[in-house]
Amino acid sequence: MADDADRAQELAATLNDTALMAHRRRVIGPAHQWCIDCGGGIPIERQRAAPGAMRCFDCQQAAERRW
Repeated sequence: MADDADRAQELAATLNDTALMAHRRRVIGPAHQWCIDCGGGIPIERQRAAPGAMRCFDCQQAAERRW
């Protein structure tokens, strides 16, 4: 059974994660729905994982190989 310190630590971590996500949305901006390279849709999972992503996963990998 978790004690008060464990619950407090879990709550602090959750609040920290929430604040960090909100900050990223403000700084990076909203995720794009359409890839700037191929014009295809950017899956919602990628939008959530990489806020501000401008490319779909495949186009991002190709762009990184070019760099």
